[in-house]
Amino acid sequence: MTVVATIIACNKPAANVSKSQSDNTEANSSSQSSTTSTAGEEQSDDEVKYFTISDDIQLRSVTKSEEDWQAQLNEMEYYVIREKGTERAFTGEYWDNKADGIYVCRACNLPLYDSKTKFKSGTGWPSYWQSIDKDYILEDTDYLLGYARTELMCGRCEGHLGHVFSDGPQPTGMRHCINSASLSFIPQSEIDAFMTKLKTQEKP
Repeated sequence: MTVVATIIACNKPAANVSKSQSDNTEANSSSQSSTTSTAGEEQSDDEVKYFTISDDIQLRSVTKSEEDWQAQLNEMEYYVIREKGTERAFTGEYWDNKADGIYVCRACNLPLYDSKTKFKSGTGWPSYWQSIDKDYILEDTDYLLGYARTELMCGRCEGHLGHVFSDGPQPTGMRHCINSASLSFIPQSEIDAFMTKLKTQEKP
């Protein structure tokens, strides 16, 4: 089933997850509060967003408490997805993955990238020149390194993915530099089964 739709460093990698979590908590708190609905509260009808994956699959946006996210995600996933951290270059699961398939949000299963748009950037992070659908990706500006960068987040759960830069290949000229910890890979042979499961899944 087909889902329609000179290199610079991606991020500043953390030397230690637990140390970086402490160092970045204060810097990230204001950014998280501005992009995430109140923890533990149900979304009102006005706040709910819908994502049409196919003719018979429509997903609604996801809001969870930080306690629920911590229970769902492992330490590195939580650090990257919820605390806007960065895995070290060349250590992630997918930076050198060349298999055909799609990459979905590790936190909420929203399809984000197709392997057809993945390319070797030399940065040590998975890189794509385009997302499956621009409406599946949120953008924000962060200054965590002292200068402006365009942050990318999952449109469904607002989890941190990485950053986008304008030094990618054609046809877009863009490089979506994404943390492997923010992604799950679905091989081409398993996409139909994944979509069937997604169709009956109200929440991740």
